[in-house]
Amino acid sequence: MLKIAWTRWSIVLGVAFGGFFDGILLHQVLQWHHLLSLVPGSGDLRRQILWDGSFHVLMYLIAAVGLWGLWRTWKAEAPGSPRDLPAGMALGFGLWNVIDVGFFHWILRIHRIRLETDNPLFWDVLWLGLFGIVPLVLGLALLRPRRPGPSGPGPAVAAMLLAALVAGAGAWALRPPPGPDMTTVVFASHVSPEEAMAAVARADGRFVTSDEAMSVVVADIPAGRRWELYRSGALLVTGAGPAAGCAAWLRA
Repeated sequence: MLKIAWTRWSIVLGVAFGGFFDGILLHQVLQWHHLLSLVPGSGDLRRQILWDGSFHVLMYLIAAVGLWGLWRTWKAEAPGSPRDLPAGMALGFGLWNVIDVGFFHWILRIHRIRLETDNPLFWDVLWLGLFGIVPLVLGLALLRPRRPGPSGPGPAVAAMLLAALVAGAGAWALRPPPGPDMTTVVFASHVSPEEAMAAVARADGRFVTSDEAMSVVVADIPAGRRWELYRSGALLVTGAGPAAGCAAWLRA
């Protein structure tokens, strides 16, 4: 079972997939919480986005380690059984969600699955069961020794379903939100409220609302001119394309 290197590295990759699924679905698509939603003094949206991004960078590193380990195992011509990859990924996926709910939600209490609800424990337990316990049981079932004979399509189907689940959440995150096509702009800390308003006006935008410090502004801005806000100290502009946003964060 876990003595097989292919299975161990598959678990590492599954942990990364679990983290990506968590971050994409809960932080970005449903927007039920951020990584540090319940940490005192971390209510600034720029800081929350920065920590969410750091979390995803960590998941990329974990995925890279898992892929590196799988590549080394494959080069050594010891990949193990065809069931080991989907079994390990299911175990890692479930393991991440068990650790997330048990440690980060109930011990550290830095966030919960769904904050804006009268019963956050219900959503924690529901998530733990669906995406923690079920994948763990599936992974353990796939690792059980089987009698000699032709293998069925079960392991391949399980791997495809797990991959489709994560890929589907990513594709969903690319959809524009319902309602008016408003633009959310996160400005750097050195940008004053007057400079933020001037930047929106230069982009032919219409101010809608903002936080008290005007570090986060919601405005109606033509799609073709949103990228111009990066010239005025914006760190994040929704709908302006990822490349300019990455460059803005590097400058910051």
